[in-house]
Amino acid sequence: MGDLPIQMLHGKDQRSWLHHPASVHQDGITVEGLIRRSLEAKEFAYCPYSRFRVGAALLAHDGKVFTGCNVENACYNLGMCAERNTICKAVSEGYRSFKAVAIASDLIDQFISPCGGCRQFMREFGTSWDVYLSKPDGSYVEMNISELLPVSFGPEDLSMKKVLKIPNKY
Repeated sequence: MGDLPIQMLHGKDQRSWLHHPASVHQDGITVEGLIRRSLEAKEFAYCPYSRFRVGAALLAHDGKVFTGCNVENACYNLGMCAERNTICKAVSEGYRSFKAVAIASDLIDQFISPCGGCRQFMREFGTSWDVYLSKPDGSYVEMNISELLPVSFGPEDLSMKKVLKIPNKY
């Protein structure tokens, strides 16, 4: 695939355009390869209402990559975002631990960002995995779940100390 012009943003620290060899995860999957897979997944989007295509590529801890796209519905709230679609695909095959997700759209002037529902859905599976928000040219912003959803509520919060007895007034 060669070197891509990559704009990396870590939090709010913007760096200039760089040309560098592909960033490689321990399992041999490159960031650029994961972004390419999300761009490919975007092509399958079913979005006749919004015409806003989104694709996602999810990297599991064993190196397997799952892809998904957004699927809209005439009853709007029944649609499924690409990020949730991809995670559900992985979970349905027994995966619960993820390293990274790349998200792609057709936006040229800004990086795609997951909706609030998808941020919470991703948070269910941890706070420290990487999220690559990309543009069609391959440039991306690297964040993690904690940065996307600070001060979040997760599974561990359900086991925190609570009032012992809540009266049933209903």
